[in-house]
Amino acid sequence: MIELTREAVTQTNRLLEPYIRRTPVVTTDAVDFGLAPGSLTFKLESLQHAGSFKARGAFAHMLTRDIPPAGVVAASGGNHGTAVAFAAMKLKVKATIFVPRISSPLKIDRIRRYGAHLRVEGEDYADALAASEHWRAESGAMSIHAFDAPETLTATATIGLELEDQVDAFDTLLVPVGGGGLIAGIASWFAGRVKIIAVEPEKAPKLTRALAAGYPVDAPVGGIAADSLGPRRIGTLTLPIIKRYVERVVTVSEEDMHDAQRLLWDRLSVVVEPGAVAASAALFSHKYTAAPGERVCVMVSGANTAAVDFSRAQSAPKQG
Repeated sequence: MIELTREAVTQTNRLLEPYIRRTPVVTTDAVDFGLAPGSLTFKLESLQHAGSFKARGAFAHMLTRDIPPAGVVAASGGNHGTAVAFAAMKLKVKATIFVPRISSPLKIDRIRRYGAHLRVEGEDYADALAASEHWRAESGAMSIHAFDAPETLTATATIGLELEDQVDAFDTLLVPVGGGGLIAGIASWFAGRVKIIAVEPEKAPKLTRALAAGYPVDAPVGGIAADSLGPRRIGTLTLPIIKRYVERVVTVSEEDMHDAQRLLWDRLSVVVEPGAVAASAALFSHKYTAAPGERVCVMVSGANTAAVDFSRAQSAPKQG
């Protein structure tokens, strides 16, 4: 298992500081969301550059590795590609981004606007990844993996460092899971000092399948979160960390995620994409129920969406 030392994470955090945002936290009473009274904090990494936490890993790769003349190449459901394109634009690096046809038009448009060369290949992330690896072998470009790389994990661990500095104390952190890069990095930083709960969509249960098998296995990819939480399998680097530090995984439905999007907009005026709202959805739907007095923090990991109707009436949450 890869070991992320606190010194390495701290050094990476210092390196990233000129290029990323220190994203805010919002602490409220859980009653505001129809839950039992208690402290509820949201870490709004959705306000990061390029619209998601992925900017941290993109900059970490480009700032710590030797970039060849061919530049960088990345495969992505959308957010990672957007982040790599943004970092490449800021650092004046050539970038080629492969995305599948399921990627949202908003993310595709952002990649193009940031100046990267966009290639749309295949039906899902795995297809785009295969095409990107073929391009890497042909071009000599430097590959930046979306989640299964030491640089990515060290970069996502900086969110844990930042969160610990921003919030005096909390007991539990809920984190959405795609390939596992976000939760593995954060869990490595806390190393058991807080309870970590993984959340994934019912229609993309790659962590659930991997934990049952004991190793990464292919899982279905579908639903409204497929462009952000849609790898076919969990990462080989991320799974051992998850096994060591994550207490359990819960799954949420399409309806849970839609309801959570509307509730976050209604209560906080925060726009969140479907995959990034999974952790909040677990709490609001009672798929995860906090104990009395439990101080809960929720990762809100991305906001790259333009296709959600928030105008439908949201029923008043029940108290208690």
